[in-house]
Amino acid sequence: MSAKYPIISVTGSSGAGTTSVKRTFEQIFRREKVEAAYVEGDAFHRYDRVEMRKVMEREEAAGNRHFSHFGPSANLLEELENVFRTYGETGTAKTRHYVHDEQEAELYGAKPGTFTDWKQLPEKTELLFYEGLHGALVTDKVNIPKYADLKIGVVPVINLEWIQKIHRDRSTRGYTTEAVTDTILRRMPDYINYICPQFTETDINFQRVPTVDTSNPFTARWIPTADESMVIIRFSKPRGIDFSYLHSMIRDSFMSRANSIVIPGNKLDLAMQLILTPFILQLVERRRRTS
Repeated sequence: MSAKYPIISVTGSSGAGTTSVKRTFEQIFRREKVEAAYVEGDAFHRYDRVEMRKVMEREEAAGNRHFSHFGPSANLLEELENVFRTYGETGTAKTRHYVHDEQEAELYGAKPGTFTDWKQLPEKTELLFYEGLHGALVTDKVNIPKYADLKIGVVPVINLEWIQKIHRDRSTRGYTTEAVTDTILRRMPDYINYICPQFTETDINFQRVPTVDTSNPFTARWIPTADESMVIIRFSKPRGIDFSYLHSMIRDSFMSRANSIVIPGNKLDLAMQLILTPFILQLVERRRRTS
């Protein structure tokens, strides 16, 4: 962790909703005039789209049906850890972008499924913001969360996560339900071993729970809406959290445990604004005092 160059890490699996949380952070940064550098987890995949398909085929032919982006072998985790460490020490580091679609291809000038060149992050930023799969991962080779000052987990219940992924990949990436299902099955061991353990490392978890039937996510016609959900917000260190204030500001909220508050799903953005803004301001003020 770094007082001068703080790092915020948002972690969650594919389809969990980390992009929506990123937008809330961006709103806070704009409102509070915080200059942030951004790092995307997908930038640290080891292979581009074509290469990944070839490696998956090779692994499957060798008997490994579970090679996936969730696991260490498909990612540059030591390089990601080095970005966290380097930014914390110097306020700069190198990153790149993974180009997902034609819209991003126009923006970055590279083909979909490929990476841009490595480039230095902008100078004179006040904090680093990471969003991706491995922002709180600990293995025998890396300890990424030890360099982050604020770690956020985005964790829908599993059936909801699958529904969100199926609908996203079908609508924006043109995949069939069968193809997405195959991806979910292939990733399951890595999900258990490398995604789930991260949520014990996070400072705050936001877990959305639907209040409608999601028993078979593979036939669900719609993603449960925010009005059809509750969100459990868990704090690893509840001391200093003003739960009475949050309860008074968020209608119909209630405490489920001493470190957890439950809110209506349609109040998630408000809750994140109320909870995260003080953390961000604290990090920025501490940084400015050291400059």
